[in-house]
Amino acid sequence: MATDVKADSQKKAGAVSTANTPASPAPASFNEIKGPKTQVGEMSENMDRILDIPITISVELGRTRMVINDLLQLGQGSVVELDKLAGEPMEILVNDRLIARGEVVVVNEKFGVRLTDIVSPVERIRQLKK
Repeated sequence: MATDVKADSQKKAGAVSTANTPASPAPASFNEIKGPKTQVGEMSENMDRILDIPITISVELGRTRMVINDLLQLGQGSVVELDKLAGEPMEILVNDRLIARGEVVVVNEKFGVRLTDIVSPVERIRQLKK
């Protein structure tokens, strides 16, 4: 009888008991992943979506730390010493993440970088976790 009173009060309050009712999970639904198209040279539609995303590529010669007083003393002709040695590979960064190393070259009177070492995919994923 006490349980009937409790059940009646829960019904009146709008409470639903799930103690004896097993939960039924909703079926998962996923979008279809499309593979490469059959024609040679064409990319999948999924790949086309990311090709226009802008990225920033930078080449880092080296770094240094200085106090503000030293920074204020810099003038034309001042030399700032970096942590890299001459001839050491430059770091190529994509969106501030290291992806490769390379050496400076001149192409049509402009600077360029010849890639000498590509960071492994495992290391790139490790960098994303930082």
